[in-house]
Amino acid sequence: MPTNEELYAEAEKLKDAGNLEGAAAVLERLVEQESTYALAHSALAVIYGRLKRHDEAIRHGLKVCELEPNDPFSFTAMSVTFQRAGHIPEAEDAMARARTLQAGM
Repeated sequence: MPTNEELYAEAEKLKDAGNLEGAAAVLERLVEQESTYALAHSALAVIYGRLKRHDEAIRHGLKVCELEPNDPFSFTAMSVTFQRAGHIPEAEDAMARARTLQAGM
């Protein structure tokens, strides 16, 4: 079985080659193998957003925020994901959370 890092590297190569669907498939395998791998969920949020699969992007973005609840960047990224999906109130809430976390640092 490939390691988490090997799967992530494979997904990055596919993404860099323009194969977003392939990269998403590899990352989905990775999060099935290790559900707490926040970086993979973050990458999936970005890739699914680029593929206009916003519900899936939101699901993975929220998982990142769950896994890293004290990281302002996670909430900033979640705000962008919500914006791209047209969920403006949720985007504003996520950005407010990011600012609150940033202020506490």
